Amino acid sequence: MAVPTNPYLEGDFAPVHEERTDTVLDTEGRLPEFLDGRYLRIGPNPISAVPATYHWFMGTGMVHGVRVRDGRAEWYRNRFVRSASVQKALGEKASSPKDRVYAGFDFSPNTHVIGHAGRTFALVEGGARPYELTFDLDTIGSCDFDGTLPGGYTAHPLRDPETGELHAVSYFFGWANTVQYSVLGVDGRVRRTVDIEVNGSPMMHAFSLTERHVVLYDLPVTFDPAKAARSAPPLFRKATERVMARTIGRRRVPDRLVAMMMATGGAGNDRGSLPYSWDPTYPARIGVMPRQGSSADVRWFEIEPCYVYHPLGAYDDGDRVVLDVARHPQMFATEHRGPNEGPPTLDRWSVDLPAGKVIEERLDDRGLEFPRIDERLIGRRHRFGYAVDFGDAGIGDEGATAHGLVKHDLVAGTSQARSFGPGNEVDEFLFVPRAADAPEDDGALVGFVYDRTTGRSDLLVLDARTLQTVAAVHLPGRVPHGFHGSWVPAA
Repeated sequence: MAVPTNPYLEGDFAPVHEERTDTVLDTEGRLPEFLDGRYLRIGPNPISAVPATYHWFMGTGMVHGVRVRDGRAEWYRNRFVRSASVQKALGEKASSPKDRVYAGFDFSPNTHVIGHAGRTFALVEGGARPYELTFDLDTIGSCDFDGTLPGGYTAHPLRDPETGELHAVSYFFGWANTVQYSVLGVDGRVRRTVDIEVNGSPMMHAFSLTERHVVLYDLPVTFDPAKAARSAPPLFRKATERVMARTIGRRRVPDRLVAMMMATGGAGNDRGSLPYSWDPTYPARIGVMPRQGSSADVRWFEIEPCYVYHPLGAYDDGDRVVLDVARHPQMFATEHRGPNEGPPTLDRWSVDLPAGKVIEERLDDRGLEFPRIDERLIGRRHRFGYAVDFGDAGIGDEGATAHGLVKHDLVAGTSQARSFGPGNEVDEFLFVPRAADAPEDDGALVGFVYDRTTGRSDLLVLDARTLQTVAAVHLPGRVPHGFHGSWVPAA
């Protein structure tokens, strides 16, 4: 009998098992002198055996980093993010403060890694809290922002370039039919939270921010009681499913009950399926709230059913809110191991506030994901965007890989493509400006590229204007395909 395969456990999706520190790194070309900091990237990396039904989003978090200074790469490090279950798997004594874990949800973050308030945080969504890391990427422990974070957090906060504050929209299946907007100050403490009513218990992966508005994506991927109940002991699965169906998205689940559910096997990394599915009965809509508003101030606008993981950017244009997004036609309807339900396209949604409608248009038919802009322009009108090109394939299509980058000039309506050649697989690239006051697009694009012929990865630095390679740091091993990263300046 053939052993079931899983594309998210093969090729460059496969985990690496060795933690390493390398201080002698071969660099081809010249690293720009203005790069002084750390390039950090995180992704799923199962530490233990997983079932064939394993979902890519559920793997143990592993963070990778390269320190760049004075035109050279000083080190490469990779480290597991040590939740209690990870420490147990590694044979280490548990050290994370249990009182900082929210509702028993002790999950090794695997989705984003950022710097804020002089600290480094690994992030994941769905109700878990961040984990704080040292400069050298070792785990400090679960973090509640000095006691100011009331629940879990998101993997996709957005930094306001004017104030330096982090804005976030977080979700958790135990919060009934609400999500939570929060503002994290430059001191690393939460200064504001707003609970916002939605239609049920959606997977609200990301949101958008403009100078005047917070934009929510209430889309038809929702908590699936049947999936969640599979982690319960067989004798109790049907009863667990019935209780969840009557409760999740309707009433708040007490933290003690959530902790009991987590203890039975539904929350830890490497445990298999993600408890969210496509729900064709759930309305797809966009919510627009004034930054200083409340749940009562949100205006909702229906759109065609779809799913969005990653907006490219957003800005106010008079009485309109303009949203550029990577739009998936559906999600987790037939493929339950990863985000592979057809190629995502770059679309623009213009929310006409006076008219109460959304104008939807296609900007690019290619399969594009992991879009980024110059983060100095978050919430502002921007000209350039950069995204990974998946061609006509979905993410995780058997035999398909992300083969290049596409740079969009959203003012001219043109695009520029860069292919990295056969056998090279691309991850998210992000923009680093040449200087704090440099013009948009004057700087570098930084990201990992995996070479199948050598079985190793490079950190590539590209000229953002031309997309040509400026330097390549040859890493000693492989960086598996992952999610998001940040450039954290030394200052």
